[in-house]
Amino acid sequence: MVAKKREREAPAKDKLAAIGIEAICERVADCETLQSIADSAGVSKGTLIVWLDAYADQYARAREAQADKLAEDILAIADDGANDTYMTENGPATNHDVIARSRLRVDARKWLAGKMAPKKYGDKTTIAGDAENPLAILTMDQIAANPKSRLKV
Repeated sequence: MVAKKREREAPAKDKLAAIGIEAICERVADCETLQSIADSAGVSKGTLIVWLDAYADQYARAREAQADKLAEDILAIADDGANDTYMTENGPATNHDVIARSRLRVDARKWLAGKMAPKKYGDKTTIAGDAENPLAILTMDQIAANPKSRLKV
């Protein structure tokens, strides 16, 4: 049974090696899904993921580039207002469906870029301490003593 598994894995790894890690990472950086890459290579997505483990540094750089591409795509989508309006017999009208779809596309890319590169594209969370030491951990009494605090102890 183990021999059959190795026989199946070897051709799959050979297929991936023939494509090359550079080409696969370029496709990843261009936001192509792993499933799509695996399908075009004729291997399973799981096999592709296992194969990519051997090239963790290159794959990580490709994922960073992918997050950057998503950020660029956000700007392109946001700047493209070509189909936001259309002409009717009464004059121009707003195409709310196109605007909603663009918003969805932007939000999806923002979320994904934030998850892929949280330091670069994630939401910034700040923890405020006191003025002298902004990273200080405050007690509940100190928080309640702040006039801006809604916490009542």
